[in-house]
Amino acid sequence: MSPAAHAVTLTARRSARLVTWARAWRAGLVSFDEIVDDLTAEEEQHVRDLPGTWREEVELREALPVLAKLHPDEIRLVLPAPGDPRGLPGPGPFTSHALLAGEGVIASRLGLVPEARQHVSGSGVSFTTVVWRAFELPEAPAGYQIGVREADGALSIALADTTTRLVRLDVAQWRPELAGALAALRKPDSETDLPPGYDPRARRLYARACVVDRVLSLAGQAAPGGALNSFEAQQRDEALRPLAVACRNALVAACNSPFGG
Repeated sequence: MSPAAHAVTLTARRSARLVTWARAWRAGLVSFDEIVDDLTAEEEQHVRDLPGTWREEVELREALPVLAKLHPDEIRLVLPAPGDPRGLPGPGPFTSHALLAGEGVIASRLGLVPEARQHVSGSGVSFTTVVWRAFELPEAPAGYQIGVREADGALSIALADTTTRLVRLDVAQWRPELAGALAALRKPDSETDLPPGYDPRARRLYARACVVDRVLSLAGQAAPGGALNSFEAQQRDEALRPLAVACRNALVAACNSPFGG
């Protein structure tokens, strides 16, 4: 795999990483130190407004023990979008913030939504910190689960159609980074950084969905230099919409799938 394609494959939503590693920890498959080390290896992470603590903000290491009594299946990924609130509880602060962020974590009666903050050090070095906003839910919402096999098939269909339409629209002409991403999609790789506990089918789906998620992010960005007019932008958005739905469903199915199932 080329370095560009490899970088695309490793792109993952923060909520997906937190869910998968927290579930593996609660299943006894990784240690507490392993989950903390993985989640904080590249970004400093804090949790804000955590119920039961008097401090406004604590380090992620101090917040994770609130999940210590949960079963892995109580920790779930949600990837909502306008018009598609599946997996969310009813109206409330968590739902509003998760919809705005496009992602979130539900852990029984606790909801978490990540916010990335960009900083520049005194020497001019840019770095990112992540603050998870915590919300106490009135009750543990009933989750929805899409089967891995079903989600895999739907992603394949949407991917074939959308890739053809993106090539026809010549999207890679104004977003050159898409060339490497599309190549990664044509030659899927089994490499993934999911923790122990997930079966091979879920791992393959997760790896492919992460690449698709990156493609969607690149393809959905404004064209450099205004290279895309309003009609072309509308065509692009229409082409991407079905794939975006299939991609979100695939990530949710893979991350929330039962271990060994």
